[in-house]
This record gives sequence, structure tokens and C-alpha cells, in this order.
Amino acid sequence: MRATPPSSAGPGRDPWWDNARFVSATLIVVLHTVGSIMDRHDSLHVFHVAAWAFRVPAFVVLAGVFSSAGPLGPRRLRTLLSSVALPALIFSVLFSLETKALGGPLDLHVAQLPWTLWFLMSLFCWRLLLPLVVQLRHPLLVTTAVALGLGYLDEFGLQFSASRTLVYLPLFYFGWRLGQGMLRDWFDSRWSLPAAVAGVLGSVTAAALWHRDIKGQWLSMRHAYRADTPLGLEGAWLVRLAVLAAAAALVLCLLRLMPRRRLPLVSALGAGGFTVYLLHPLVILPLREKGLIARADTPAELVALVTFGVLLTVVLASPWVRRLVRPLTHPAATWLLAPAPARPPAPVPAPRAPESAPAPAVRTP
Repeated sequence: MRATPPSSAGPGRDPWWDNARFVSATLIVVLHTVGSIMDRHDSLHVFHVAAWAFRVPAFVVLAGVFSSAGPLGPRRLRTLLSSVALPALIFSVLFSLETKALGGPLDLHVAQLPWTLWFLMSLFCWRLLLPLVVQLRHPLLVTTAVALGLGYLDEFGLQFSASRTLVYLPLFYFGWRLGQGMLRDWFDSRWSLPAAVAGVLGSVTAAALWHRDIKGQWLSMRHAYRADTPLGLEGAWLVRLAVLAAAAALVLCLLRLMPRRRLPLVSALGAGGFTVYLLHPLVILPLREKGLIARADTPAELVALVTFGVLLTVVLASPWVRRLVRPLTHPAATWLLAPAPARPPAPVPAPRAPESAPAPAVRTP
């Protein structure tokens, strides 16, 4: 199997990737819905730890699948600005305005984008870095070494999403390699299916047994190491290595279990994963700030919150919502960018004589 990501929406899309994106987007929305009350309920905390790799790490890997390592020409740079950088700034402003409307301060976020928007800043950097990374002799080894060593530097933190960008870079490159057809035996062989089931069950089991022992900073990738890791500050890099390796393995398990055929509703909604990621914080923030989420305490209320998160994903990923907000999620940047350079015309080859033509006679005086 060679995984070749489609370049545009429509019948040519591979439903396998869209199915995976819908699952990851749904888990992200559900976690953000219940995240503010997660510490009060063991069941929600188990869900947070068990499904962690299927949320942000899976989104990072899938972003790598759909990225190109080709030269960063003018057209690719323009697309990067209009499809990633501008939506990040637009939704940062919307988030600030909504926070102000809810009674908070009006803070404009540029260096440190709010809530989930760090992902767009990192995505912008990953796509700039990928053509450079693939030139390395051992890209996965080098990017992993950088991710592990970064925890000893306090300078890399939330500003410009520097820590997450470099720590997740190995997973982004890993996703690009998957898109190039790496590990096709894993996805095609029969033995990998029970192994993938065992991996998911192992994640759930580990979360049920040790969810309170797994620290949030181990999974967030936002800050430098702390001395309270089980191996101390000197061995903290081993904890990060284990977390990154587990994330990559569990994403492989998720993709192996994901149906490759087109699923009713799911495949179509998976194409809207980017829209879901941008819009859902704007819906959840008022519910959280007004205390509506904090009131949930009984099992029935928790189930209702989870159900709300799933339904919110379905609504935001729907085609009509995507069309409605497209000016925000895919803004036209003609007012900002210079006119696109025209492609030079292809040179016309000079006419040449047929190879079988006889050589012209040479006259002698």
C-alpha cells in the first residue's frame, strides 16, 4: 500500500485519512468540552490519558501526511500564508473579542496564540522546516534528539509555540514518511490487526491503572523538564522519549484499525477536521466561562457533555457550516499578497532533422 494523500476535496479524497481525522477531531472536541472538570472525575481523567495519542499526536501525524517536502516556491509560500497564517490570526482576534464579551480583558495574542491555535503556528513552522529536515542524513534521529534535548532549555516554551513545534517535529516527519508509503507492511499484513487491538487495549489499561501517576506536563510538551519525574532531571529525556514512541505506536494502531472504505457520514465529515479545530473553542468557551460545564456532576450529566461534544463535531464538520465560515478558515489574501508570479512559458524546442535524414552534400569549388 502506498499512502498518497489527495490534494483536493471531492471524489478523489482517500476516505481512510478522513475517517481518522474525524475520530481525532471528535476526541479533541470531547476532551476540550470536559477538560475543565476532568480532575474531579476519574473516568474523565482515564479518558484523557487513554486517548491522548489519538488526539493531538494523531493530528500532527495526519498533518505530516498531507504536507509536501518539495521546494518552497512562491506559490507554496502564498498558500501557506493564506491557509495557515491568516486563519491563525483571524481566529486569535475572534477569541480575544469573545473573551472580552464574556467579561475578560481584551488581549491581542500574537506571540502566544490562545488555546488550540498553537497548532496552526506549529503547522506553519513544520511546513517551512520539512524541506530542510528531509535533507538530513538521519532526519528522524536528528529531530528526536532535538525534541529530547529541548527539555533542558528554559528559553523554549509557549512563545511562538517553540517547544511544541520542535518536540512534535519527529511525529510530523513520521507522518510525512507514512504519506510516502513507509510501513506499508504494517497496514497490509494480517498479524498487525491483533497487534493494533492490543495496543489500544494496552493504552486503556495503562490509563485505568496509572492515570493519576502520568503527569500532565509529560503529555503537553509545552515546558522544560522538571525534577519531579521518576528518573529525576537527568533522566527526564527518557520519559519524553517513551511518550513520543508510545504516541507514534498508538497512532499506527489507530490507522491500522481505521476502515479504509468510505463510511456514511464519517468520511464526509472527516474532510472538515480543520474547520472543527478552529471553531469548537469559540463554542465551548462561553459554556465554560458561564459555569454551565462546571455544573455537570452526575454520570448522566457527564454522558450528556460527551454526547454534546460528539454532536458539536458533527455540526461543525458539516458541509454547510464549512461553506458558511470558509471566508474565515480559507480567507482570500489578494488584498495582502502581491499578484502571483506568472509561470514562464515552456521553451519551444528547436526543430531538428530526422536522424535518418542524409547528411547534406558538401560542394567543393
